[in-house]
Amino acid sequence: MIESLLVANRGEIARRIIRTAKRLGIRTVAVHSEADTDLPFVAEADEAVCVGPANPAQSYRNVEAILAAAKSTGVQAVHPGYGFLSENAEFARAVEAAGLIWVGPSAEAIDAMGDKINARKLMAAAGVPVAPGTTDPAADADAAVAAAAEIGYPVMVKAAAGGGGMGMGVAADEIALRTEYDKVHAFAERMFGDGSVLIERYFPRVRHVEVQILGLADGRVVALGERECSVQRRNQKLVEESPSPAVSPELRERFLAAAVRAGEAVGYRNAGTVECLLVPRERDAAGSVPASDEFFFLEMNTRLQVEHPVTEYVYGVDLVEEQLRVAAGLAPTFDPDALSPRGHAIELRINAEDPKRFLPGPGAIRTWVEPTGEGVRVDSGYTEGNTVTPFYDSLMAKLIVSGADRAEAIERARAAVAAFEVAGPKCNLPFFAELLDNPEFVSGEYDTALVSRMR
Repeated sequence: MIESLLVANRGEIARRIIRTAKRLGIRTVAVHSEADTDLPFVAEADEAVCVGPANPAQSYRNVEAILAAAKSTGVQAVHPGYGFLSENAEFARAVEAAGLIWVGPSAEAIDAMGDKINARKLMAAAGVPVAPGTTDPAADADAAVAAAAEIGYPVMVKAAAGGGGMGMGVAADEIALRTEYDKVHAFAERMFGDGSVLIERYFPRVRHVEVQILGLADGRVVALGERECSVQRRNQKLVEESPSPAVSPELRERFLAAAVRAGEAVGYRNAGTVECLLVPRERDAAGSVPASDEFFFLEMNTRLQVEHPVTEYVYGVDLVEEQLRVAAGLAPTFDPDALSPRGHAIELRINAEDPKRFLPGPGAIRTWVEPTGEGVRVDSGYTEGNTVTPFYDSLMAKLIVSGADRAEAIERARAAVAAFEVAGPKCNLPFFAELLDNPEFVSGEYDTALVSRMR
């Protein structure tokens, strides 16, 4: 097993990685910005190195500073967490060029799946269902309009280099498409340095379902079930659960098989997620429904996901430990041929944001009381006395609950939300109290427009 590890991230995911590393006897090093000096992850690591000021470009995305920290502390490996440099192929190459172990997929796999245009082509060739859309970037607004005429409105306008719900727009007609094309193109140029734009079919009623995969050290790719991620605001997730209430055993088999093919197509190693759109079956005028649901490849995240804990509960694995074992060339702790889900798990993203409009609301934390109890887990990045600054994502903690079935998990989630006390920054806990009593959510018959209907 790896003996020492630098965690190139911050907040709750840094704490999460450090927790597993410590259990395995691995020496840990945290890197942090000047703004994060007092956060728990810094104190919990065996050693900590300040890598720059608050601006992520000068600290958490500063490759030279992070590699210098790795060299000065003599670590053996680097875990990137999620966000920041986690899907940066050049960072992965730089880590390995420095003689360190990269805890993640190969740089080649990151490159292959990071470009949505290339990813669509690869997935189609591998037999993974892909939504109708362009196979090459739309060169300009006129090309986008021509593509939409073939695909059919409404369409999704998407930054080819985007991710995490950023760089996307929907157009119902030509006028709207021209406007959205210009907006997405400009945003993509500014944020990603690549203005390439894809045009895809937009499904007004759709669910967001993803599959956790793990590429093992022996070359096999296995799937650890699916996660439902349809509770979203501005195309960004708020709630995840596993298993999905919309996925039947027959559909699950197809989902998991497609995800494994996706991983195999790029020789995937380590943890990754294949994200898909699930189009629910609709009754026709005669009242009949299609024989099966349709699902389409959306993108592949070549890293550990924020929502990985729900998979850990349902499958009884520690995904961070499995990542470390793959990186070290070791076999998994579980039997790849005997994976089977048990129970139900739900994750709520506790953000420092207004519960009505979901706008960020940073501030000093005066009160922080985490819920406890059977089936309750809190992965937090902060505690009482810390300050949520405006420099980073608004995520403060993840509240994960599990139960024997979905009904028990929801009941435990209600109690945990009621017991979670946060004062100081704005907090979206009241939204979750509302959601957990929402008839659509409770029934499991919801889609990605649920939050907009609630607001």
